[in-house]
Formats: sequence, C-alpha cells, structure tokens
Amino acid sequence: MLARFLALTGVQPSEMRSAASDPGFLGAMLDFILQHEPTLMAFCSATETQPEAVAAAYYHYVRPGLDSGQF
Repeated sequence: MLARFLALTGVQPSEMRSAASDPGFLGAMLDFILQHEPTLMAFCSATETQPEAVAAAYYHYVRPGLDSGQF
C-alpha cells in the first residue's frame, strides 16, 4: 500500500516523517485512503477505526471545495 501511495502522490519516503506534521499532507493521506474502498477497509481493520471516523478526519483536514455544496 505504501508503494501505491508514494507512486500516486509523488512523495518521497524520506519526506514522509516531516510531511506528517502538515495538515495538507494528512488530508491528502486521508483522501488516498477514502478513494479506494479496499484500502479504506484494510486501514479500518488494521487500526480498529470505523470508516465514518476516517471520513470525519478527512473533513477536519480538508476544506470543502466550491463544487461540494458545503460552504
């Protein structure tokens, strides 16, 4: 899963530790998880987290866009 994340985001492994403190990076990571249901379910299983909690965390870190209907 890490290889897929790195390939899709362009983040280098050496950048991950410092990027983890950036809310934008956290939002991107949550977006990555939410965009692929098998990834979401694997993450939820591994962390004993409900999918709704992952979605709530995403909305905490990512402001809705104009096309979202949320202002």
